[in-house]
Amino acid sequence: MVLSLSLQDFLLRARVLKLYRQALRIARRAPDHAQAELRQTIRREIEKNRDCNDKQRIRFLISDGLERVKTLDEMLDMQGH
Repeated sequence: MVLSLSLQDFLLRARVLKLYRQALRIARRAPDHAQAELRQTIRREIEKNRDCNDKQRIRFLISDGLERVKTLDEMLDMQGH
């Protein structure tokens, strides 16, 4: 079966994957003992909404995810990681 995505779907999917990769990169800066759990949490959050087809909701989730990644990044900076 070939999955055919509209351009809008393709672009949203690309944004989700970019967010996921960005979150995983930032998680690598966390202390060693926290990295595995942080990666699992990131994966779980992405997977939780995998079947969402509501474009408005996906945009909201991306925006929320970007804020959460920014907060994590700032928190790790403050801790010197």
